[in-house]
Amino acid sequence: MSTETVINTSKVIRPIDFELVPDATALGELAVALELRGLRKLRFKGTLAPAGAKDLTLDATLGATVVQDCVVTGDPVTTRIEERVLRSFVWGMEMPTEDEVEMPEDDTAEPMPPEIDLEVVMAEALSLALPPWPRADGIDPVNLTVSEPGVAPMTDEDVKPFAGLKALKDKMGDREGDA
Repeated sequence: MSTETVINTSKVIRPIDFELVPDATALGELAVALELRGLRKLRFKGTLAPAGAKDLTLDATLGATVVQDCVVTGDPVTTRIEERVLRSFVWGMEMPTEDEVEMPEDDTAEPMPPEIDLEVVMAEALSLALPPWPRADGIDPVNLTVSEPGVAPMTDEDVKPFAGLKALKDKMGDREGDA
């Protein structure tokens, strides 16, 4: 297994196996960077291998135990993450410079950098795998409605496709009673 975390992409001519298991200090720094309450375990293990004439493929597994704040109560929520991480580094691919671009069919593809920092790939993969709205056990979703004073808040029923037709029918029914 490779212990080097920064790999020169021009020198990858055969598969390189790697395994990263950050120490307590690195776990603490990453937890702060990702705004986690805690990061108990983290392991990133895989292979960086040539794909075709000039491209590279990273295929790895990410395992982590994270502690986040519950979005409702603020209590600690512990989550075990096990994710497969795939990246395709494509020679000659350019990043779009327009404000709006279409997503490529292969969302694992990115331009070939001169170097690949496995610690950066690991941190990015962890940040993408984190639960976006962690909830403590037994905590139901919060229903929140907001509107201007004197205006009825919009409900889920109001945004359904036939809600407008129902409102029109109700309004037409009121007119028929007036006649």
